[in-house]
Formats: sequence, C-alpha cells, structure tokens
Amino acid sequence: MAKPGLSAAVLLLLLGFLLVSSVKAAPLNVTIKDIEVNSAVVTWEILEGDPVIGFAITQQKKDVRMLRFIQEVNTTTRSCALWDLDEDTEYIVHVQSISMGGSSPPSEPILFRTPKESEKMASKSPDEVTMEEVGQAAQLRAGELIIIVVVLIMWAGVIALFCRQYDIIKDNEPNNNKDKAKNSSECSTPEHPQGGLLRSNV
Repeated sequence: MAKPGLSAAVLLLLLGFLLVSSVKAAPLNVTIKDIEVNSAVVTWEILEGDPVIGFAITQQKKDVRMLRFIQEVNTTTRSCALWDLDEDTEYIVHVQSISMGGSSPPSEPILFRTPKESEKMASKSPDEVTMEEVGQAAQLRAGELIIIVVVLIMWAGVIALFCRQYDIIKDNEPNNNKDKAKNSSECSTPEHPQGGLLRSNV
C-alpha cells in the first residue's frame, strides 16, 4: 500500500505539470483578413513561451445560435481559413489556444461581414486581372491566331487560283488573235491586180 505522503507528492507534481503546461492567456491580436464572398482568413498571436499545441475556433452567424467549431492540434500555425460562408452575412469569431492542460479562455469576439457578390465585382479595379481572366485572354488570343492563319491560307489559295486562271487565259489569247486574223482574211474581198474590184460581166 502506497504511503499517503508519496501519493500527495505525485498528485502535487501532476497538478504542477498541468498548471505549467496549461495556457492561461487568450490569443492576442485576432484579425480577419482576405474577406471574400464565401471565405475569410482569421489570424492571431500568442504570448511568447505559452505551451500551445493547437487552436480552436468558434464561428457563428450573428443572431443565429448555430455554431461551427474548428479544432486543430499538433500544429503551430497562427491562422485558419473560414470557408462556405454566406454572402452579405455578419459572423462572430472566437479563438482559443490549446495546450496539454486544456484550452485558454476565448479571445475577444471579432465581428465581420462578408460582401455581396455584386459589391465584390464592383470593387475590383479595372487593372486587376485574375488568373481565370488571364486564361480566358490566352484562349482568345489562340483562337484569334487560328482564325488569322486560316484566313491567310484561304487568301493564298485564292491568289494562286487567280494566277493559274490568268496564265491559262493569257496562253489562249494569241491563238484567239490568230483565229480572228485568219477569219477576217478569208471573208475579205479579193482585189483586182490593177487595183480595182473584180466585177461580174452583165
């Protein structure tokens, strides 16, 4: 049977370990950034030396009781993506640090609102180009180049056909002139050797 003094010492040692390894302070400087229509990113900081092994995030729509709880352990990250959000909706977010001894108190609540789709489109500057638009522009350029090449090939074919037809017409032209000259000489009236026209005797 264990001595009462030894059991009390082990218990105090375990309690001391839990107190040392527990997080006493809530995460600091909790901020929301990269707010999109359906997503956002929450970031935070912790006190130097806190034995943090993970985090827990509570996400809630304002005036709605339903919560989303996100928890990660065995990580030292200080940010988390919030996804599947509704547009034009207010959300409240709390962050807690997790240690071997449990969770810290929750951070101060952070309130943010997701934009409307139309607002996001309007706020995008004319010079801002997304990767999707770059891909579409590249596809358009490729299509335009194909059309230009096809049109040039067609024009080259038309010019070659015209030149061929022109050569055929030109080659036949001297023969036509000879035929015309021959026909005109056959139909002309012979002249009298003395220079007059032959006449029939009446």
